[in-house]
Amino acid sequence: MAVIGKLVTRHFRLSLRCSLINRKQRHYSILAQKPVYTSIYISKNEFKTLPAVVTQKLCAINSHMKTMGALSPLDPSSFSRPELAVIKHVDLLYKVDFDKKMLYGTSVLTIQVLDYIEDVILDTNNLTIEAVELKDGTTLKYKLDEPIPNYGSKLTITLPQSAAPEQKLQIKIKYSTEPSATALQWLEPNQTSGKKHPYLFSQCQPVHARSILPCQDTPAVKFTYEAEVIAPEEFTVLMSAIRGESNGNKTTFRQPVPIPSYLLALAVGVLESRRLGPRSQVWSEKEEIEQSAWEFAETEKYLQAAERLCGPYQWTQYDLLVLPPSFPYGGMENPCLTFVTPTLLAGDRSQADVIVHEIMHSWTGNLVTNRNFEHFWLNEGFTVFLERKVGASLIEDPVKAKKSRDFHSILGLQELSETIHDDLGDNNPLTRLVVQLNGVHPDDAFSTVPYEKGSLFLRYLEDLLGGPAVFDDFLRSYLNNFQRQSIDTDQFKSYLLNYFKDNENLSTVDWDTWLHKSGMPPVIPNYDMSMTKSVTSLLEHINEPSANFSNDDIRSFTPHQIINLLQSLIDQDPLPLDKLRDLGDAYKVANSKNTEITYRWLRLCIRSRDETKLSDVFAFVNHQGRMKYVRPIYRDLYAWEDVRDQAIENFLKNEPYMMHVSAYTLRKDLHLSE
Repeated sequence: MAVIGKLVTRHFRLSLRCSLINRKQRHYSILAQKPVYTSIYISKNEFKTLPAVVTQKLCAINSHMKTMGALSPLDPSSFSRPELAVIKHVDLLYKVDFDKKMLYGTSVLTIQVLDYIEDVILDTNNLTIEAVELKDGTTLKYKLDEPIPNYGSKLTITLPQSAAPEQKLQIKIKYSTEPSATALQWLEPNQTSGKKHPYLFSQCQPVHARSILPCQDTPAVKFTYEAEVIAPEEFTVLMSAIRGESNGNKTTFRQPVPIPSYLLALAVGVLESRRLGPRSQVWSEKEEIEQSAWEFAETEKYLQAAERLCGPYQWTQYDLLVLPPSFPYGGMENPCLTFVTPTLLAGDRSQADVIVHEIMHSWTGNLVTNRNFEHFWLNEGFTVFLERKVGASLIEDPVKAKKSRDFHSILGLQELSETIHDDLGDNNPLTRLVVQLNGVHPDDAFSTVPYEKGSLFLRYLEDLLGGPAVFDDFLRSYLNNFQRQSIDTDQFKSYLLNYFKDNENLSTVDWDTWLHKSGMPPVIPNYDMSMTKSVTSLLEHINEPSANFSNDDIRSFTPHQIINLLQSLIDQDPLPLDKLRDLGDAYKVANSKNTEITYRWLRLCIRSRDETKLSDVFAFVNHQGRMKYVRPIYRDLYAWEDVRDQAIENFLKNEPYMMHVSAYTLRKDLHLSE
């Protein structure tokens, strides 16, 4: 998923009258652990002048934060009750206002009633509701609850009469978003490549769709949608759907395959496109279009390889949108339109694995979806596992293919080890595959754990149960059985146990440890280490006291072997600064166009306390917002006490230009919010 400013409901510093006395002002993510601090305060004297109703509400919110668990029975992060009535289709109308940085929306929700109900409950976040009515025009009463920070408000719509199972409702809601909508980033012209026009894009995962439409904002619910978007004529409008007609300032879309709300996506910019294949084109600003078309020219080859493993591609088109640098993730698997970061434009197609990853989401995540984000590994662990299988299948030599697959798995294991040992801690409950999100926001649970630990678990099962020849058939059966559904880990486990009921090896799986225990995986597969041998040998040479360096040392290395080398250096004690500089000069890593290499090189410079590289470090984190890069770098800078204040100052200066999720998580990394 990998990301920026937002308006957050705040807890204030109070003097008396409730348990917030003498605490820093804070806004809550409803974590069970710690509150979130901000840099704004209300003095004791100022508090005394607040109206009684305000202080009562503040105290009530504080009490609620301490006691709150799941927001609803099916999804701890959603107010909605889809077990009673579920959205099946949405008709959307958006008008884009760049001047006010607002969307004016009208949504008609087609709802299937599953139980006897008196009302319908939806998720919203900072929406202004203007009218709610039945499609025939009958006005409906509604109540918008007090907002819970980072989750928004429960919208309860009262029906004119009771509704019974199998009944269908159509509810029309007219509303507008706020400039601070957490799903949206509004870019000024100077934040784009062209420097002439503004730009808008969305990021709804995990639970930010509620900031751009009232909905059941849980992946347990899937709906089809049709949309019409009104934007200035010179702008191109794209959505996570099949693009229809574009006449003047109106563009239409249809998405006939049901999607969860987090896959609703919108982008509006002055864009160009190039055809990549029979069902794909790439979109970007004109400054990047030719480079993007070259970088992603093999997209159709990846799609065909994915279909050979997983079955037919069901989404009709597969387009790519190269976003401005502030996009917080490597890619986002929006159906029909994958969003990608421009940091993938390495000039050598070496980061094609990100495209393969997003393509694989067309099956795992988009067709078979985690029921809620406690089971996020079902989306991401499966997708990493399939990504590496498909990537290896593109290599004709089966021996080289296995070596490549295992080498990329080893790189993933390196990242997992750093995340668990250094970032989260071995006993952190968020290092479990199945996490508990009662009182924990899904953004706070995001890490490499569901990706890499989940993928490693599936690789362990594949090896245990008979290898790819056996496991590939299971994967196709699993995808076919659960397609267009949202499931949890117990359903996956039951299906696998039944499918392999005659396989004796299955009895040796320690399910509880794999799924519910913290820390590193209990078993590491027996990976082929061939591609790491030259890296290990060079690493030993580098650590010799009198080592000399030459570009010949890495001349035969692939980009990923260089990444492996640099990551191995990050994982050990910092090199003496003179040695690191000699290494950098000889290996020319400082000038790499591959951001995976640049990112790791800059981290090494920070760890060796090279003050001459600080300008390069800040330029790197200010130029792009990919959380995979900026979060570890800011954490490294925070650990360097001499530059900690400078790092915080740089973040605060650039925070207004970041997307919500980047700013939200970086505040925690820099201990501005706990």
